[in-house]
Amino acid sequence: MTLTDLTQTFSTDEQCRTLLKKLRFPFGVECVRCKSKRVFEIETQKKFECVECGYQFSVLTQTIFHDTHLPLETWFMAVLLLCEARKGMSANQVKRTLGVSYKTAWYLCHRIRAAMKEAERPMMDGTVEVDETYIGASEKTYRKPGHGDCKKQIVVGIRQRGGDLRFFHAQDVKAGTLEKYVRESVSEDVEVIVTDELNAYPTAFRNTPFAKRHKTIKHKSKVYVDGDIHTNTVESAFSLLKRGIVGTWHKISAKHLAAYLAEMEFRFNRRKNPDLFVDTLRHMVTAPVLTFEKLTA
Repeated sequence: MTLTDLTQTFSTDEQCRTLLKKLRFPFGVECVRCKSKRVFEIETQKKFECVECGYQFSVLTQTIFHDTHLPLETWFMAVLLLCEARKGMSANQVKRTLGVSYKTAWYLCHRIRAAMKEAERPMMDGTVEVDETYIGASEKTYRKPGHGDCKKQIVVGIRQRGGDLRFFHAQDVKAGTLEKYVRESVSEDVEVIVTDELNAYPTAFRNTPFAKRHKTIKHKSKVYVDGDIHTNTVESAFSLLKRGIVGTWHKISAKHLAAYLAEMEFRFNRRKNPDLFVDTLRHMVTAPVLTFEKLTA
């Protein structure tokens, strides 16, 4: 989907609603409250009414779009901008491009990210790399990341070679934390798990099916590649993330870091998907409502 395609295909509210209707109700419109199929359309109000319970709803009800005052054409434009920007797009840039206020652009971007976070995350197999990185706090700190006085934030990355990526905003890099993330993301049928020599990894895998499949690359000994044993694949994803933070978002809070990680992960895992724009909209009409109060709580 290009910008030209978007302006030609979805230039009216009716065209946008038609697409969202197909994505949200692929098997026919049903009541969002009681799930009844007995509904009829009130065309003058752009709503549907359920015969069974009398509930009136639109294609936007109980979705990320819920209670929006923005035209759907603007929403569609924002989705395309976030999908096609490989290193992300800042709320300030969205503000300037779409001609909205900063507060509107910031809330708009976070609602799109919230939908991306709801995407399916299949288990990984084959050769998987696990590593950790630290972001933020460019000034010198003398506390280890994870300590209460350290401002650096920990991101754990798990990437299957030739496959998907996972990012996690972690509180520490203790064995229990690493084991939890690996169990959530990696299939027990994995062939090899590659890590660096961080002491927590052998402990994390000790009582798991991954123990005998764990390989270590010794960065402290200046060894970065040993045949097929390396963590360069996941480190390249970290590099893309950091370029997004430094070059695009410039500054992000620890509170919302997980949302930015979800956006980067979603876009990265679908980088070869020609229907990325439509796929994002599909998640937006199935994800739960995100209110401004909840976002800023």
